[in-house]
Amino acid sequence: MSTDTEHVEEEVETSPSFLETWTDWYHIPVIGAVMLFMFWARAQSYENFITDDGTPALAAVDSWYHWRTVEWTSENYPNTMPFEIFTGFPTGRYVGQFGTLFDQIIVTIAMIVGLGDPSTETLYLVALLTVPAMAALVAIPVFFIGRRLGGTIGGIVAILLLALAPGQFFSRTTAGQLQHHVAEVLLMAFAVLAMMLALRVAEREQPIYELVADRDWDGLREPTLYSVLAGVALTLYIWVWPPAVVLIGILAIFFTVQLCLDYVRNVSPDHIAFVGAISLSVTAIGATLLIEEPGTSTTSFGYLQPVSAALVAGGCVFMAWLARQWNAYELDRRYYPGAIAGLIAVAFAVMWLILPDLFSTIVDNASRRVLPFGGGATDQTISEARQPADFTSHVFNEFGAAFYTMLAGLALLIARPFLGREYRTEYTLIVVWSLFLISMAATQIRFAYYLVLAVAVVNAVFVADVIRIFDLDIRGGVDTLRGIETYQVIVLIMVVLLLFAPLLPPMAADNSTTWERGAHVGPSDEAMTWEEANHWMANNTPEPGNWGDAEHADQLDYFGTYEYPDGGDYDYPEGTYGVMSWWDYGHLITTQAERIPHSNPFQQNARSSSAYLTADSEERAELILDSIAAGESPEDHSNAELETMAEDATHEEMRYVMIDHQMAGAKFSAITQWSGPDYNHYYETSEYQVGGEEQNLPAPNENYYDTTMASLYHDDADGMEHYRLVHENDDYAFVGSMQTGDRLSPHYSMSISEYNDLVAASDGAGDEFETGWGEQTEQIAASLAQTRENNMVDQSIGIPMWDADLLSTVKTYERVEGATITGEVDDEENVLADNATVTAEVELETEPGRTFTYEQTADVADDGTFELTVPYATNDELGVDDGYTDSSVEAIDGEYTVTIGEPGEDGFEGQTDVPETAVVQGDTVTVDLEQVELEDPDEGDEDENGDADDENGDADENDDADDGNGDAGDGNGDADNDEESADDGDGDEDEAEGDADGAETENE
Repeated sequence: MSTDTEHVEEEVETSPSFLETWTDWYHIPVIGAVMLFMFWARAQSYENFITDDGTPALAAVDSWYHWRTVEWTSENYPNTMPFEIFTGFPTGRYVGQFGTLFDQIIVTIAMIVGLGDPSTETLYLVALLTVPAMAALVAIPVFFIGRRLGGTIGGIVAILLLALAPGQFFSRTTAGQLQHHVAEVLLMAFAVLAMMLALRVAEREQPIYELVADRDWDGLREPTLYSVLAGVALTLYIWVWPPAVVLIGILAIFFTVQLCLDYVRNVSPDHIAFVGAISLSVTAIGATLLIEEPGTSTTSFGYLQPVSAALVAGGCVFMAWLARQWNAYELDRRYYPGAIAGLIAVAFAVMWLILPDLFSTIVDNASRRVLPFGGGATDQTISEARQPADFTSHVFNEFGAAFYTMLAGLALLIARPFLGREYRTEYTLIVVWSLFLISMAATQIRFAYYLVLAVAVVNAVFVADVIRIFDLDIRGGVDTLRGIETYQVIVLIMVVLLLFAPLLPPMAADNSTTWERGAHVGPSDEAMTWEEANHWMANNTPEPGNWGDAEHADQLDYFGTYEYPDGGDYDYPEGTYGVMSWWDYGHLITTQAERIPHSNPFQQNARSSSAYLTADSEERAELILDSIAAGESPEDHSNAELETMAEDATHEEMRYVMIDHQMAGAKFSAITQWSGPDYNHYYETSEYQVGGEEQNLPAPNENYYDTTMASLYHDDADGMEHYRLVHENDDYAFVGSMQTGDRLSPHYSMSISEYNDLVAASDGAGDEFETGWGEQTEQIAASLAQTRENNMVDQSIGIPMWDADLLSTVKTYERVEGATITGEVDDEENVLADNATVTAEVELETEPGRTFTYEQTADVADDGTFELTVPYATNDELGVDDGYTDSSVEAIDGEYTVTIGEPGEDGFEGQTDVPETAVVQGDTVTVDLEQVELEDPDEGDEDENGDADDENGDADENDDADDGNGDAGDGNGDADNDEESADDGDGDEDEAEGDADGAETENE
């Protein structure tokens, strides 16, 4: 009995108390709880991305292309796509930053879940949930970095800030955001943590050259191991995102600064140089194994990554060697940093002379990604790549006051040696890294998702120093807590409020916390709008390779493997065709339609797409497409130059053009930036009636309506010879000039669905409309036509708009040879005037039920002969099985009416069929005309419809709406030039301040 008692007493004496155990391990459940919260906040709305028919419904345009590479990797596991032939027609494209380790991780998890053969549903579910899971894992390296800087409390503060930050990092890591950004952040954090550990071990073990020369592996083992791990972590980061070479650049600056500091302070540079040489050499070897494309592009696995890593590794060795030489010659240590700076300048000068491509790549990417100046005008058209208009507002919306406490933390970190406190090399790394992340976030909006790391971990320093300065022992026992002074409690409360209050209710704006934002995420509106058009194209156009009954589709497997071709230009088989649209929609065309876009969100062929869409005539538009087929890059060339370029056109032609309401709206200004003329060329100030008064407002001018895009989208190819509308979405949008808030936009658009959402959000302050074509939308279109004709501002729906139409959200056009209608008249009675004009008309109806008239005119020759080319057929005899389009737009009466003469007077008239084969193959159709009295359509309209005001509402009604809603703007005619494209955006919240879009896009 006594023995047992003694044993128990001994156990009580030696076992740690619960409080001691809790003190040592309390951070583990805290980390787990924070990670669970991070996952839940991001995954709570994943059901919004599950559709009834099983088709993907993702947020952000880039997510769709990752779905493409995930599917491809699943079919070809474990390989990733070496070359993509289903984008960038007519060359294809290497897509290095897609189909990387990120996609392999997702597919590997799906393989495990699906027991080696995952279904599409399993693959999709894993893809949806992997991103939130990766975001939660970011808390692990952030905690350990924070703990190294500010103890356990600092680490916990760091992960809490990470979890509550509602900006770019959160919006890009929710379910549905199938993008590599989350893997970038995760692996950058691990790479920085691994480098911190390697530096600390090197400081402790002090490896020097003599140990290497003597092969003293016992002394080198630990520094080598940690340095290798740092190199591996950096390689994994690059494997996820090739532009991660930016971290190599940051490390180059760090090693340069630190080695100079060490030498000036009489500390051997060998210790830190050893880490740099080993870690970056490992990265150079790893990046060499990843090379897939020759060249120095930052977005490709090419030469840039391994060469950069090798240069930094070599630079560390050189600086350590130079320090020894400096000692040997007994030179003043203070001049060493100046010598290094001079040598770096010389090295860049030599690079500029000998390796201009590498030099240009470094400078270009530094100005576009790292430094907040020097970006091009086209960068500003990419929503996620724009500079924040107001950086202070931007960072406050992203992080609250935590950004400014981070700056205080950096200052405290830098001040350590001046205050007589320990200063470790890893602190220099954190300072340099954080300053670069701040600069990157000031350069491009999206890079706030990186800055969240610095904000989180450096606040660990801030909190730790506040605790130290005010002697707050918040980890002590009850007695310690009882001894806390009032001022200490006040300080503690102020710190907590400063860090977290702006990110939490009630100070956080409505629906701005992470859990509120996570509850409202959903598929990209842009992608869902395009789904109908793309699915129609997938089912009603020949597969690539089968156009014109070429039957070569078997050579173009959607999941096939295609090696990198010579010069990066894939040789497509005959019967392959491309789809022309704006680059924002390229990934959607690839993934939803399985067709080959010309341009894409890599900004590939953006300039030639811009040149085509803004071409001021059909002739020029055709020359641009022929030049593209000849392998040229047409931009601002003259028509004569284009004719020369087009002489070598091949079978690799564009067959379809797709235009949506945003291209004719807010995105038009971005389109003009890539090829010119400037946006100002396409609008002017005109007078409009607003509330019974004249007011100057900006509106599209003739230059805009002469563009190929406007001729197609607004006019349904009326008067054009080689284009016909073959499909339009049964979903309509207001397109024209509008006032939104205080902004007057010459080109703007709003789908009826968007308008209905605004009405619903305003508690029903307005009437919701049918989104498809019907009696209601037909009346709206007629009303807009009347106000447009009368130069009035329409405010009947509460949004001032002028020169506006109601148009389908997406229209698809086919490029055809066009049928030539020929004929001859014998004007014996001289009923025709000199220079008479022949007109051919046909009434057409789209699948939703909208009707329109196509009209073509031509001059009648002196001998009475004429010919005109028309693109619309009067029958529907061809289809996909024939290698052609199954058009959903059909002629109502089945015949063209051809007339010569003035309406209401004697002239000539005849009818003719135009078979679809003639339209597609360019055949000739002959029409016979008879002398008749030509009908006057204006008289017919009066007899049939009466006063148009009675049918559609008169001007007084619109005036009443004007009076009730106020003026459209301030009358100064200033235009809001919203030069923004895709975002990615992104259906995605491209900026925490409120920008939302669907094209996040990667820019090169």
